[in-house]
Amino acid sequence: MAQDPTTTVTSPAPARRGLSLLLGANLAANLGDGIAKVAFPLLAATVTRDPVLIAGLSAAQFLPWLLLAVLAGAMLDRVDRRKAIVLANTGRAVAIAGMTVLVLTDSASIWLVYLGALVVGVAEVVADSAANVLIPSVVDQRGLSGANSKLQATEIVGQTFAGGPLGSLTFAVFAAFPFLLTSASFAIGAALLLALAGSFRPQRSSGAGGEDRPAATLRSDLADGMRWLIANPIMWRLVVAAGGLALTSELAQAQLVLYALEDLSLTEAAFGVFGLVGGLGGLAGAAVASRLIDRFRGRYVLAGSMATAGAAFVAMGFSAQPVVSAVLFGVFAGAVVVANVLLATTRHRLVPADLLGRVLGVWRTVVWGMLPVGALLGGLLTTVLGSTSATFAFSGACQIALGVVTVVAVLMLGRRPGTV
Repeated sequence: MAQDPTTTVTSPAPARRGLSLLLGANLAANLGDGIAKVAFPLLAATVTRDPVLIAGLSAAQFLPWLLLAVLAGAMLDRVDRRKAIVLANTGRAVAIAGMTVLVLTDSASIWLVYLGALVVGVAEVVADSAANVLIPSVVDQRGLSGANSKLQATEIVGQTFAGGPLGSLTFAVFAAFPFLLTSASFAIGAALLLALAGSFRPQRSSGAGGEDRPAATLRSDLADGMRWLIANPIMWRLVVAAGGLALTSELAQAQLVLYALEDLSLTEAAFGVFGLVGGLGGLAGAAVASRLIDRFRGRYVLAGSMATAGAAFVAMGFSAQPVVSAVLFGVFAGAVVVANVLLATTRHRLVPADLLGRVLGVWRTVVWGMLPVGALLGGLLTTVLGSTSATFAFSGACQIALGVVTVVAVLMLGRRPGTV
């Protein structure tokens, strides 16, 4: 995809060095994210075993994406994107350093854990969004696909394969250790981008008479995206399906730490294995997704992946074997990746290029907004049902039902152009 003609960058860094610095910074930051996503729940579990409060932590981690994703995107069209990442990573490093002190002094309450997760989440929205939109400024058009692939690889390696296991292992050594490493990772991410020379602030295009065109307001951007989605019967059905998958899966995922520690009697160090197996399953799903999409109708791939994810969670609800449960969690992760690849491919095929950013903004707000809702409902559900295993079984059954409803809803459209 070509760079947006309304975006200009002065004094860019050499492409190879600029991309290397961005990837290095993103790898460091995602390592910190991966450690934090394990360390925060483990710390919360040492403070309380209340499933509602544990679920509230997951909601706190996702809430910034619901409230700030669109606003962050609008802001990044007006500021230097490199500086935005540096400030966000610096803010995360300082916040986590504060958490380290609280843990060392045994002063961490569940509410302070929430506050730390919220601050880190707000900065994550800015940093992750800025890293994605900065890519066209450090590579030419021919290198976009390769650069984006490498950026995704840094996220998977940093968060799943390194961050998760490292977070659980270091927490088992002493509780402040993973927070110290997380703060250092974010600081390194900020420092690397300080070496990236040039200005990366986008400039608005001028009108025919040379005057500046007024920037679109956030309200008008949202309205355009919503109008297009509502008018397109295929896409709004897929938004509902994606939101439903996020909601129903998060019912159980937010309880994963309690499921591992209590129902499976795992140690805190072994908890990180679940994240590692999930990452392996996700990579396997990514490897087969394109083949499934090319071979079968999209509606069946989507329904099948939802049903497979649901079946894995149902089986986890009845499993008492850690190895079996870990493998099932990997199956779930792979199935969700297949669904996400299909949904992303369909978006790119159906959404006009000039509306893609706005539609994606609305999509992310709606779908990711279901995550904190699902997390809180999952905590309440565990309280009512009495165990996290029962919550996993219920979540899986809901995902299977959602797959059936989704394929029926798409079939009702008949053979309209673009139908999946």
